[in-house]
Amino acid sequence: MNDKNRRLVVISNRLPLAVSREEGEWRIRKSAGGLVSALQPVVKDHHGLWIGWPGCGDEAPCRALLDDFSGREGFSLEGVPLSEEEVERFYWGFSNESLWPLFHDLLGYCRFDIENWRSYVEVNGHFAETVAKAAQKDDLIWVQDYQLILVGQALRNLGFAQNLAFFQHIPFPSLDLFWRLPWKDEILRGLLAYDLIGFQTSRDRRNFVHCVVTLVPGAEVLQRRRHITLLKVGERLVTVGHFPISIDYNEYNNLAQSPEVVAEAKSLRSKYGDHKLVLGLDRLDYTKGVPERFLAFERALEKYPELQQRITLLQVVVPSRSLIPDYRNLKGMVEQMAGRINGRFAVPGWTPIQYYFRHLTQTQLLAHYLSAEIGLVTPLRDGMNLVSKEYCAANVNLNGVLILSEFAGAAEQLGSSALLVNPYDIDGTADAISYAYGMSAEEKRHRMLRLRIAISRNNVHRWARNFLEEMKSPR
Repeated sequence: MNDKNRRLVVISNRLPLAVSREEGEWRIRKSAGGLVSALQPVVKDHHGLWIGWPGCGDEAPCRALLDDFSGREGFSLEGVPLSEEEVERFYWGFSNESLWPLFHDLLGYCRFDIENWRSYVEVNGHFAETVAKAAQKDDLIWVQDYQLILVGQALRNLGFAQNLAFFQHIPFPSLDLFWRLPWKDEILRGLLAYDLIGFQTSRDRRNFVHCVVTLVPGAEVLQRRRHITLLKVGERLVTVGHFPISIDYNEYNNLAQSPEVVAEAKSLRSKYGDHKLVLGLDRLDYTKGVPERFLAFERALEKYPELQQRITLLQVVVPSRSLIPDYRNLKGMVEQMAGRINGRFAVPGWTPIQYYFRHLTQTQLLAHYLSAEIGLVTPLRDGMNLVSKEYCAANVNLNGVLILSEFAGAAEQLGSSALLVNPYDIDGTADAISYAYGMSAEEKRHRMLRLRIAISRNNVHRWARNFLEEMKSPR
């Protein structure tokens, strides 16, 4: 079969929609997020199949709802129903209380529970059974992210012989951290069941290869290329590469110039007068470094008093994973810090931190990007961080400055034109805020132009194309 005609099967924890019961009726709501926006056009182009949890169990009439969505969107959907206990243990438990903090270098947040691990294994098996039933001989099978690492191994156990690919959207930890995982051997064997494994950055790829050659007896590196490492594990060859994910640059660039966004941005700017806006925009997550960002902003106001009454931090935190105690505690801490700093510095007509805990519409999101003179993107660790790329793509006036954590995956591509900071270095980040505030229009324009060119060239379509070409290449 011609490669162009091969069907793409994407397997992710969630479908690009959620099925829920509202006012006594079952309804479908489209999902948002980087993974969905990146993969949906690719699946559509390949007349593909998307397999994932629809957000409900067997009680919902999923088949009819998914078929209706498929007819409108131009690709097929297959749901993997999960019970409430499976969601609790597999998703909230092992995926987000074990793998997520460990892979983000935050060992102190990890909880290792044997029952959660068993549920993770079982649910990955459910996904594999659905794939095995739905897949055809020449399909391109592409599994997504840390929640489904074991799907490949489960497919092999079912006798599935065709090529399998996996992409990890979050970081991969160093050997010293990965060694702490009680089930490290099972996770490595699960990953090595794939023929192609993709990571976001060269550092993630190196970390994984180091773990394999150290922990897997007989594993060896056969070849290293710029983006690819070829491993030999027993009789199998496994290709490991890094493929930095991105955004649809043209979409953000064009929408930022639309009348609706321009009007919304004008309204937003009018609230803050001539104060320069520093934008922080994050999901509620301890990896995003919001408390450290607040401390750095406070330090900037102390160290550079000329910034007082001239600069405002507009921090939007998007609700996420509120069922996990650590996230609820984080929300309380962030709100308390904002109140303390505002109580210390605020004067009539100026509140230094404007804090919002809310979702934004697409128009509001673009208006925030367009309005802010400084984008403050300072995660403690991030696989990529698409906010940094969205901010630059929407900065059509070339008057913004990107301050970026060196621990975000995006720093590997954008670091030469952004102001790189260590988010744990409160003084250093404060210095960067001051420098960005006083930066000349010429330097802003030069830096932002280079950032936008880099993102436009390395857009989401190139990411998908590069990965798919590697999937289709002979092994």
